[in-house]
Amino acid sequence: MEQKNENIFFIILISCIATIGGFLFGFDSGVINGTVDGLAEAFQSDSVATGFNVASMLLGCALGAFSAGQLADKYGRRKLLIISAFLFIISAWGSGVATTSYQFIFFRIVGGLAVGAASVLTPAYISEIAPARLRGMLSSVQQVAIISGLFSAFVSNYILAKYAGSSTEILWMNFEAWRWMFWIELLPAILFFVALLFIPESPRYLVISKQSGAASTVLMKLYGKNIAKTKLDEIQSSLAIDGHQPKLKDLVDNKTKKIRTIVWVGIGLATFQQLVGINIVFYYGAVLWQAVGFSEGDALFINIISGAMSIAACVVAMLLIDKVGRKPLLFFGSIGMAAMLSAMVLAFYSASVNAQGVLDLGEMGILALISANAYVFFFNLSWGPVMWVMLGEMFPNQIRGSGLAVSGLAQWGANFVVTMAFPVMLASIGLAATYGFYAFFAVLSIVFVIKYVNETNGKELEEMEAVYV
Repeated sequence: MEQKNENIFFIILISCIATIGGFLFGFDSGVINGTVDGLAEAFQSDSVATGFNVASMLLGCALGAFSAGQLADKYGRRKLLIISAFLFIISAWGSGVATTSYQFIFFRIVGGLAVGAASVLTPAYISEIAPARLRGMLSSVQQVAIISGLFSAFVSNYILAKYAGSSTEILWMNFEAWRWMFWIELLPAILFFVALLFIPESPRYLVISKQSGAASTVLMKLYGKNIAKTKLDEIQSSLAIDGHQPKLKDLVDNKTKKIRTIVWVGIGLATFQQLVGINIVFYYGAVLWQAVGFSEGDALFINIISGAMSIAACVVAMLLIDKVGRKPLLFFGSIGMAAMLSAMVLAFYSASVNAQGVLDLGEMGILALISANAYVFFFNLSWGPVMWVMLGEMFPNQIRGSGLAVSGLAQWGANFVVTMAFPVMLASIGLAATYGFYAFFAVLSIVFVIKYVNETNGKELEEMEAVYV
């Protein structure tokens, strides 16, 4: 009876609008992949400076995730998403017009604020409007959108670079191709901004902000009049235990005076997702494959293959997550990633350096290519979507914003460290040792999942308080 009253089309529609933020998250993260050569030439930067140009966005991401998680409890999920859409527009325009590294870094940090905010607010918003039995699937659309954004950026970069001759050549209106790679993002950013004007606020935020009438109206649109009151009562009851506006200090248990276990688990999930090295493939994919002998054009095409594999894996995860659960997918993915990263280490370790100073994989090139794409597949079948789903749903109503803020800060902080360290590690210890580092953390993630992760599949958000007691 409850399912018959659900306005499932409306729920799916507003979930899809929210996930445009995920698409922009992916596009903004992936577009840098094809612009590294252009940035180095335009700004005359060395490997360290180029690494910071690439990684600078992540500083904004960390700040955006931390700030948005808290501000969303004060001003609402929808308002913060609208602000993030505006920042996406500013960043896309500014990154393309930048004439110095300082200007470019500024606009990339602005984009990072948008990405960070969208990364935590989109899964939180979807979790708060979706019914429990569909929450995993609808929240997983976020990762499909992220990977679709990455894939679109890879395709766009490839086409623009191929049409111009290379990313550093003039394309249209006397501007280089790499600048147009950023400007393409204006189209989805403007669409996101406009579409957000037509979605409702999260009913759980409305209850938190003492707008029960508005919350009831939204719940009726989502679930029908018959069960809107029941849902409203459940939300109010879950918040009545603390009886105050959510604050960062709520992350500390009143009895033990220690940070709640669930917060450490959230930080662990967020950090491990980055320490396995996935964003090195996303941000430096073209550089990586050029380092092992492929041309710029071939390297950008390999990125497209990786993007397609990622989308396929996310779709599989979306279909399975509400059936098999979150923990089994994480466990299976960790094992797969550890195996594939180890295979890549073997391939890179066996390589030699030719007369031109290029890493020659020889017969191991096929192993490296297959292992890299299989690694991406395992990640997007598991940690890619599941981490965001769990962060969006695992925290009780009272601490969801603060929990997401801290976890998002950890996620993007780890992302920054890993991304910034890659060029230095590549130059100093080589690809084999660098990927050995990622393989080590993939193995550790198996232990983490077994020992610390509890299942949240099928539980109402108002039941999450008991999951990590």
